[in-house]
Amino acid sequence: MTLAASQPAAAPAARPAPPIIEVRDVSKRFVKRLDIAEKIAGLLGAAVHEEIVRAVDRVSLAIEEGEVVGLVGESGCGKSTLGRIIAGILPQSEGKIRFRGRDRDALAGRERRDAALKIQMIFQDPYASLNPRMRVAEIIGEAPKFHGLVAGRDLDAYVDEMMRRVGLDPAFKRRYPHQFSGGQRQRIGIARALAVQPEFLVCDEAVAALDVSIQAQVLNLFMRLREELGLTYLFISHDLGVVEHLSDRVAIMYLGRIVETAATEELFARPNHPYTQALLQEVPRLAARKRQFTPVKGEIPSPLHPPAGCHFHPRCPFAFARCRVEAPALKEIAPGRLSACHLNDRA
Repeated sequence: MTLAASQPAAAPAARPAPPIIEVRDVSKRFVKRLDIAEKIAGLLGAAVHEEIVRAVDRVSLAIEEGEVVGLVGESGCGKSTLGRIIAGILPQSEGKIRFRGRDRDALAGRERRDAALKIQMIFQDPYASLNPRMRVAEIIGEAPKFHGLVAGRDLDAYVDEMMRRVGLDPAFKRRYPHQFSGGQRQRIGIARALAVQPEFLVCDEAVAALDVSIQAQVLNLFMRLREELGLTYLFISHDLGVVEHLSDRVAIMYLGRIVETAATEELFARPNHPYTQALLQEVPRLAARKRQFTPVKGEIPSPLHPPAGCHFHPRCPFAFARCRVEAPALKEIAPGRLSACHLNDRA
């Protein structure tokens, strides 16, 4: 009898890397406290109470390393607030932010500092986001010097490198921000963010304040930096044309909630949520030059008093009774595609 040769044990399958950023059930509430006069009026029987703005409402979103995710929605929907929470500028009221699989709030000491440096933000207004009393060399070099990323003797050369990387002449590093154009100021802001060697950038309407021709240059810069440095982006914008050009995946936000996420090509070809459909109808297309422009009906409700149920139901042409009382869950309707709409349960 011959014995079968023993087979080597199969190597365990490698576990997939966690998302670089994972947002889990994150909410943000801003509370306007009662002042002295209002407290006295309340004691006297007046109907006064604290006002609560629900800027972000139980949002969950995962972003893979190297991905560009576009976050889209009307003004006031909570996009910028969510971006600031992810960047660590604002604390969340509820929920968790995980960086590379680890709860960011549970980190301490050097690990917490390193995680904070790895996520940076590019702001919308290049005029307001730079200190007018600091020279460009100080603006770009301050953070890497403070955190010990660059030795003092190497700082000038490091600032020169950052400026060249974003298309600025280092000969101008002794100038102040007011001596630059809007597009150049935004490049300074990008260089400032890159100076601490980030892995993830939150771009909050980063080209909205720029002329159209300058917008294209800055967008091309973002794409070049992505290739050169392996960056991951959350690109916040109300401009669907920019998002379509730039993003691998798109998340649609309405009144503090994510209502749909999908790969860019799939979302633009076949939008599922009625709000996404309404937004895409507003995008100018050469093939539809004779189509009459019809904006989304109604106005976005106040986050002080959001509608019950689905937040979009007062403006939705397909709303039915369930939409008015039950908030739809964001759930998978196809591989890699999520939508929060009760109409999917009727299909």
